[in-house]
Amino acid sequence: MASEIGKKELTLTQKFWQLNWGLILIISLVASVGFAMLYSAAEGSWDPWASRQAVRFGMGFFLMVVIAVIDIKFWMRLSYILYGIGFLLLVAVEVFGQVGMGAQRWIDLKVIVLQPSEIMKIALVLALARYFHGIPIEDIGRIRTLIIPLLLVFLPIGLILKQPDLGTSLMLVAGSGVIFFLAGVRIWKFALVIVGVLASLPVAWNYLHPYQQNRVLTFLDPERDPLGAGYHIMQSKIAMGAGGMFGKGFMQGSQSQLKFLPEKQTDFIFTMLAEEIGLVGGLGLMGLYALLMIYGTFIAVRCRNHFGRLTALGVTTTFSLYAFINIAMVMGVIPVVGVPLPMVSYGGTAMLTVMIGFGLLMNCYVHRDMRIPRNWREM
Repeated sequence: MASEIGKKELTLTQKFWQLNWGLILIISLVASVGFAMLYSAAEGSWDPWASRQAVRFGMGFFLMVVIAVIDIKFWMRLSYILYGIGFLLLVAVEVFGQVGMGAQRWIDLKVIVLQPSEIMKIALVLALARYFHGIPIEDIGRIRTLIIPLLLVFLPIGLILKQPDLGTSLMLVAGSGVIFFLAGVRIWKFALVIVGVLASLPVAWNYLHPYQQNRVLTFLDPERDPLGAGYHIMQSKIAMGAGGMFGKGFMQGSQSQLKFLPEKQTDFIFTMLAEEIGLVGGLGLMGLYALLMIYGTFIAVRCRNHFGRLTALGVTTTFSLYAFINIAMVMGVIPVVGVPLPMVSYGGTAMLTVMIGFGLLMNCYVHRDMRIPRNWREM
């Protein structure tokens, strides 16, 4: 049956029924947790956050399904164009971007405030998957072959660092590194890069903005400025500890409801969940995230074409980094960076980016038996 599917094109109806409904159920459950937490953050009101988040999820869900049923070869052909659009948007941020919280990261399109760096997370995955799909395996180990993908990675990172946005830059580096590794780049090349990065840290420290240096110092010693730079993480730890095993109850968290916990609807929403629903609730959400990662990995393994395999793993890695960095941040394991909790934190561009990513992941599942020649001219 699998070989037959690989030989003929599926109709739209067949593709619709080929969607991974288990994955869709888990995505919906995670989003529902987000609606509930945003409802609690607004002290029992759907406005201003939960209702808007629900609308964004609905739009993202529609996009996810549409993206999933379109021919995977279409996305392969479009990958460099999408990357180019994302790069131009990053350039546009430098020219007339909107400034907020000391950073210039957004473009106001009136209908939505767009954060191009979020779009680049998906566009870069597609571009790298397209590039590594199109070259012979024996050429991947050659240095000259890696020049183009390295430029694809570091050109947008340079613009994102200027905004400044260190968190997103690190996510792009880590996610791209995983794709390089899965494409077949030798480990010793990664070791050289890591040694070079470690050697340059003392120099790089001088180029960090003062608030970024402060975040690192606060991570090492949160009590050095408990009412200033260390306030966020100390309140986060207090709230998480107060939740205990089963939490204080929905909408009963003292740190969050009495507004001691800052940014409770965005970066620190996991802390609010842990205070109100406890360790059990936190582990439950982490379990749903783990299931999404497992689904993504199995879809990649099942995919017969290299482009789909790298795209699925790239999207899964990007999603995993979102979840890991946010949860580790609010626990004080890593310095505070502006990375939202996927599908739970309030935010338009982040929600749409994650849903578009899941659309591509679903697309890889629907077209898992399709073989795509490495030479794009044969398509």
